Parts: sequence; structure tokens; C-alpha cells
Amino acid sequence: MPNIKSAKKRVLVNAKKTEQNKAIRSAVKTEMKKIDLLIKENKLEEAKQSLAVAFKAIDSACSKNIYHANNASNKKAKLAKRVDSAIKANAPVQEVVAEPVVEVAPVEEAPVKKTTRKPRAKKVETADAE
Repeated sequence: MPNIKSAKKRVLVNAKKTEQNKAIRSAVKTEMKKIDLLIKENKLEEAKQSLAVAFKAIDSACSKNIYHANNASNKKAKLAKRVDSAIKANAPVQEVVAEPVVEVAPVEEAPVKKTTRKPRAKKVETADAE
């Protein structure tokens, strides 16, 4: 235990901030678990709507420096990916209707015109003795 008054205060303030940070982290985890539960219960529309609430909690924690910006982005991306993959997996398979094949007449190519180039004039080297 510290002896100096300011050090004692720091211990108390740090303990208080630690509790606040734990509560915010816990709230983020709770929102993430709610989405996972909705996915398991196959309530995909509700899960998609609750993404906004979870994103808000994650962004709030990020702005308070509880999560690093990259960590927050990772969490949001993983949540969104889970919801999207669940929606895609649960979506009814749509039949692919084959479109009728339309035959297109071949396009005639224009004949290639040959161009003649003028021969280059050769440089004549003069032998100047300097």
C-alpha cells in the first residue's frame, strides 16, 4: 500500500476506472452474445437489426480507449460476417433459370491495310581528323 497521498488517490481512481472499463467490456460481450443467440434461434432479421446496437457499444468502447481501433473493427467485421453467413446459409435456394441462347451473326473483319514505310536515310559518317 502506498504511503504518499497522491499515490493512495491513484490506487483508488485506478480501481474505480477498472470497474468502469470491465462494465463496458461486459456490455460489448453481452451484445455479441445476444447476436449469437439470435443466430442460433434462427431469428436472422432480429440479429441483423441488433447489429446496430452492438456496433454502437463497440464504437463507444473504442472512443473511450477500452478497445484499440483495429480491435473494434475486427469485432464489428466478425459479427457482421457471422450474421451475413447465417442469412446466406438460411436463404432458400433460388432456381437458376436458363436464359434462351441468342445466336449472333459473326462480324466480318475489315481487311488489314498494309502501310509502306519510307526507308530511313543512312547516316554518312565523315572521317574528320581533328
